[in-house]
Amino acid sequence: MGSTQTGRTVTVFGAYGHTGRFVVAELLERGFAPVLSGRDADKLRALAASGRDLDVRPATIDDPVSLDRAVSGAAAVINCAGPFAATGAPLIEAALRAGIPYVDVAAEIEANADTFTRFADRALAAGTVVVPAMAFYGGLGDLLATTAMGDWTTADEVHVAYGLSSWHPTAGTLAAGKVSRERRNGRHVRYTGGRLEYHDDAPAVVEWPFPAPLGPRPVIGEFTMADVVTVPSHLAVPEVRTYMAVDAARDLSAPDASAPAPVDALGRSAQTFLVDVLVRSGTAERRAVARGRDIYAVSAPLAVEAVHRILTGRTRRTGVASAGALFDAPDFLRALDAHLTLDVQQ
Repeated sequence: MGSTQTGRTVTVFGAYGHTGRFVVAELLERGFAPVLSGRDADKLRALAASGRDLDVRPATIDDPVSLDRAVSGAAAVINCAGPFAATGAPLIEAALRAGIPYVDVAAEIEANADTFTRFADRALAAGTVVVPAMAFYGGLGDLLATTAMGDWTTADEVHVAYGLSSWHPTAGTLAAGKVSRERRNGRHVRYTGGRLEYHDDAPAVVEWPFPAPLGPRPVIGEFTMADVVTVPSHLAVPEVRTYMAVDAARDLSAPDASAPAPVDALGRSAQTFLVDVLVRSGTAERRAVARGRDIYAVSAPLAVEAVHRILTGRTRRTGVASAGALFDAPDFLRALDAHLTLDVQQ
């Protein structure tokens, strides 16, 4: 058992997973004391032995006592273990019992929607915060959309276009995608008319005018991601549409899809991304663009910065809240300048 520092201890559930490892490293880099948790005790011990003497607390989602032990004494918990349709509610329950903030990196649309529906009242009553989708999908798009909105209180449309150079999915991404497809019975989903809508229409390929250096690229017109939950949870926008570069979508769906390959000392892949968010109100448009590297690696500073701001009192509300609702979005994004390049046009 490693030593922990009061108020700086953060439990990471799914610590040995691909994104979990990035989160643990980011916590250590920022002076936090991560507690390693998850269902595989051997993998947890191996991860602990690979670096500093870290606290290891195995836990399973069907054993509330083990989850309570995992978060005991922690200041916050970050859930990195998908599918979040299975892990989200048990971890949130444990966080509420402990009276601590909960943050996850879920990209699953329905799991995130469930978090808002199921826990909004209880988290508010407990005076704590529950932050779903605090990651590349859901969190980053929401922060960019909120930043682009600026002083607008409403808008007609938000468009989030993902210009990924490639998308080599992790095992967790593939497992979560399978759960989501089964839950939808293979149908597609979009956010239109102020609500989620399920449909069988084939998504169209259109061209999106990404800014330089990417330039115009073919995208799948309704490749719907978690932004359709996070953005309208607090912004008065009836239409939220997300798009994915065709090449990246093809990588994801390939029968021989491979996991990201590390190419640097931090374990990041060579993948690059450009997220282009366009907000439209009548004929007026505002834009916010983020550029960076490795969609999984960048989820770690997003989640850890969120925990840091929660624990230092830099939040706007309690209850279940997305990134844009909870934090000062432009300031949050500026704090990630070591990981993201930001361009805002208002």
